[in-house]
Amino acid sequence: MVESKIAEIGATGRRKTAVARVSLVPGSGKWKVNKRGMDAYFPSEALRTYIIQPMKLTNTAERYDVSAWLNGGGVAGQAGAVRHALARALLKADASFREVLRSSGCLTRDPRMKERKKAGQPGARKRFQFSKR
Repeated sequence: MVESKIAEIGATGRRKTAVARVSLVPGSGKWKVNKRGMDAYFPSEALRTYIIQPMKLTNTAERYDVSAWLNGGGVAGQAGAVRHALARALLKADASFREVLRSSGCLTRDPRMKERKKAGQPGARKRFQFSKR
């Protein structure tokens, strides 16, 4: 007996130091994030709304089951990484989504990262107190 392989679409997204790998499989709209439900992993309604924005824009929320593997960063950074990866995966699924995803900013990688601490000062930008005498 030969099993037929369902087309799985994968993509990677990043935000700050968080990395998300997302795979889309045709299904009914179920979510798994690090083997947990999306509501369990992201308790904030605002973050969940932010994450599913690419699917709402392309009307594909009920067409795909989503699996996401996250590591690094915090909760908000991981949410941004999932959104970026999801938009990239949807683009692979259907190239006609490019315009709507691009105009909403879902395909843009957010370049803001924490600036490193410099030698001779207490932080990235802050200086030690200056004393003239």
